[in-house]
Amino acid sequence: MKLWGGRFSKETDSLANDFQSSIRFDQRLYREDIQGSMAHAEMLAAQGVISQADKAAIRQGLADILADVEAGKVEFSPANEDIHMNIEALLTARIGEAGKRLHTARSRNDQVALDFRLYVRREIGTVVGQLLDLEKVLCARAKEHQNTVMPGYTHLQRAQPVSFAQHLLAYAAQFRRDVTRLEDCRKRLNECPLGSGALAGTTYPIDRFQTAQALGFDRPCGNSMDGVSDRDYALELLSALSILMMHLSRFAEEVILWCSWEFKFVELDEAYSTGSSIMPQKKNPDMAELVRGKTGRVYGDLMALLTVMKGLPLAYNKDMQEDKEPVFDALDTVEQCLPVFSGMLATMTVLPENMRAAAGRGFINATDCADYLTKKGMPFRDAYTVTGRLVSACAVQGKTLEELTLEEFQAVSPLFEKDVYEALKLENCMALRRSFGGPAMAETGRQLREIEDFVTERNP
Repeated sequence: MKLWGGRFSKETDSLANDFQSSIRFDQRLYREDIQGSMAHAEMLAAQGVISQADKAAIRQGLADILADVEAGKVEFSPANEDIHMNIEALLTARIGEAGKRLHTARSRNDQVALDFRLYVRREIGTVVGQLLDLEKVLCARAKEHQNTVMPGYTHLQRAQPVSFAQHLLAYAAQFRRDVTRLEDCRKRLNECPLGSGALAGTTYPIDRFQTAQALGFDRPCGNSMDGVSDRDYALELLSALSILMMHLSRFAEEVILWCSWEFKFVELDEAYSTGSSIMPQKKNPDMAELVRGKTGRVYGDLMALLTVMKGLPLAYNKDMQEDKEPVFDALDTVEQCLPVFSGMLATMTVLPENMRAAAGRGFINATDCADYLTKKGMPFRDAYTVTGRLVSACAVQGKTLEELTLEEFQAVSPLFEKDVYEALKLENCMALRRSFGGPAMAETGRQLREIEDFVTERNP
């Protein structure tokens, strides 16, 4: 008979039982379920709701089940529907009557809400750790290339000279915000739903503050209906993971471009590339492409849970069983992508000569030419027009701005002098961009220190 079967006189249809069973995916919550049950038993004994002897039997029984599960000695039963009933059935079979007392003053509604929060909180720590590892890789590669000039792009057109370090540190800044988004999510979810019961609390003299403290929460959820019926923390997690994957996907797209023959700014290590079954020359950036592709999967997980939750009345509804698979899938996907991406970046070969050659074409120092005239006293809009005429003339002649003679410069403006060539040198154009956040070496050095300090604060 089902643990909830007292009101029923017939067995659940086998198809219906398989349909509603969640043990195939929620069994990964076994640690959290046992952890929560131990804290609950401790509190019940402290409040005199169960005896100390029953508490000791429950704790030992749960500890033995945990050891057996981790040793691969336990096979969960679909007949018991979910991880919560499976653990309780195992416990009762092992310790008898004491096991039946564990569920006093508790519902599966607050039990699953607790387990899920514990799981999400733990996995946030895993993702944050992987992000910090990625930040370390980005800092290490950026340090190597603070003077490596490359073209910066807008509209995928060469725009202005930057360093490769500046480009990498732009992503480091984005991943830093991803870390803080996840930390904010963890902070908001850290309220304990245990003791909310099915929706209206309990008549037993429980101490919700004791269980919250024992399980590492800041406080109990303040409203019992809210405690069992909302999954905003799971949605917030999926949103943060979707933004993280968007950042990874944009980075992956650039890596894919950079290692193409059209760019050839980097070459991926063979350990992070694949070949073609028919074209022997191919070296494909499959890891980056898969990260880009898996981003859509995480977006789908977010939309799935938003859609599940959007029309549910308070409090708990069985629809909410659909909360776990999207979260599990998104976390599995992100936790698979991050270390592969870090390894790919750590081992790729950067080709500074190709970056510098690309920067030399495309007139990416045109703004510096206009600024040169402005500093000589010409209004910027006039300087912009003069420089545009020079660029147009160069395009016709197949020249760069630096290849113009001084006479050609002075033909459009007498303000041009010999120092224009120093002003147009790409290395100088980059080095003079000392404004806060810019690509000058002093500024990339500051950015590097900030990211390194950010990582050290969280991972000393």
